[in-house]
Amino acid sequence: MTETAAGSPNQGRESLRNQVRSAVIWRSGTQILGQIIAWASTFLVIRMLDPTDYGLFAMTQVILVLLNMLNGYGLASAIIQKPDIDDRAVRQLFGMLLLLNLGLGAAQFLMAPLAAAYYRQDVVADLLRVQALLYIATPFIALPYALLARAMDFRKQAQVNLISATAGAFAALGGAYAGMGVWTLVLAPLVLFGTRAIGMTWAARSLMWPSFDFRGAGAMARYGGLMAAGQLFWFVQSQADVFIAGRLFDPHWLGIYTTSLFLTQILVQKFIPALNEVAFSAYSRMQHDAAGATIAFAKSVRLIMVAAMPFYLGLAATAEPLVHVALGEKWLQAAPVVQILALPMPFMTLQILFAPATDARGRPGIGAQISATGAFLLPAAFLIGVQWDVTGLALTWIAIWPVFLAITAARSLPVIGLSWRDWIAAILPPVIAALAMAMAVVLIDRALPPLGPLPHLLLLTAAGAAIYGAWLWFFARSTVEDAIGMIRR
Repeated sequence: MTETAAGSPNQGRESLRNQVRSAVIWRSGTQILGQIIAWASTFLVIRMLDPTDYGLFAMTQVILVLLNMLNGYGLASAIIQKPDIDDRAVRQLFGMLLLLNLGLGAAQFLMAPLAAAYYRQDVVADLLRVQALLYIATPFIALPYALLARAMDFRKQAQVNLISATAGAFAALGGAYAGMGVWTLVLAPLVLFGTRAIGMTWAARSLMWPSFDFRGAGAMARYGGLMAAGQLFWFVQSQADVFIAGRLFDPHWLGIYTTSLFLTQILVQKFIPALNEVAFSAYSRMQHDAAGATIAFAKSVRLIMVAAMPFYLGLAATAEPLVHVALGEKWLQAAPVVQILALPMPFMTLQILFAPATDARGRPGIGAQISATGAFLLPAAFLIGVQWDVTGLALTWIAIWPVFLAITAARSLPVIGLSWRDWIAAILPPVIAALAMAMAVVLIDRALPPLGPLPHLLLLTAAGAAIYGAWLWFFARSTVEDAIGMIRR
């Protein structure tokens, strides 16, 4: 498996260029199609299941997310980075992945009764025991994924991911139609991961005998361990609210809360991370041009907020008809929760935009320090807010995320080389335009006669889009021109 050099430098550069172009096309195209399939099935399944089902499932996800941070994907990433690998190193990796994931599966099986006792829901133990089967698939996904990534063969990855996403979607729909309830949410990932494991292993031709002789694999283990440790703070931040609420809320209200979070975090969870990956690469290439990188950061923040602000405030202004149309009448209790949770999402979006810029300046410790702060700050706030039920927990987001953003900005802006004034100036035009839009939509909503949910939503959405676009055009035209220019480039 030792790699050979290209015949000439020019040939090598051209080959790499073609590989990158193919990777971008396949990853972006199939990712969009996969997301469409996943979202379509997700919203259909949500309409068929009850909030209680999603609440019970959310209780299991805290355990799954925690243990999956240790599943060895970091180990697999190590072989992507190494300049040379041989068969022994690959078989060692396979052995590590097998032992690690079998151990995690056993740990989850044994922890299941404890989790059920904590949440006071016996069925949680049964769900976790069956979900432990997911760990069997991990070695057969992580290893071939790394091998294909190393070879820059993203086409096969993309094809397998699309097939497995489709299989998972059909499994979810089939389970929901069959009346499986919460078990639908267990079945779908089992089918998705099982299909992906078979497909990835076949695509990479990676089925082999593992090696359990780990001499010389210390560097690989250390790399994986550091990656897992770095994810711990993220876990605390992202799962603390569900962990705390799962103890105090019944499954119905936990399902209302987590599904409301799903709706309001679609943009920040699904699209912003991808944009951040691109941003990190761009900032890294500009690390010797500090002024250029600073300007690029300000422009990218403005562009993202131009898209994000109307989305979040539009969610808040149209929460009731949106929930009715997207989720169905049984989920209407989620509308006021969505309305509240949409408001702090701009602060969350701005906060996560800092990490690529500071990392690219060679200061990854800043991001680690901020994550540690968030891992303390957010759980403490959630512990207080949860005392006032689901509304109090949702309002906690509004109270704590501006504080967390301010701390992040205070630590990051000097490193990036951007003043507070310039940062606020970059944000302000889309914020003002979105606020004007939201207030106008609320007034229009109050003036409308009774309408069905769908025409109600369509009318408010059309009005909001027109008002937002007009406001930007007449009062912040430079922002629009900058956004168009960046998209064209």
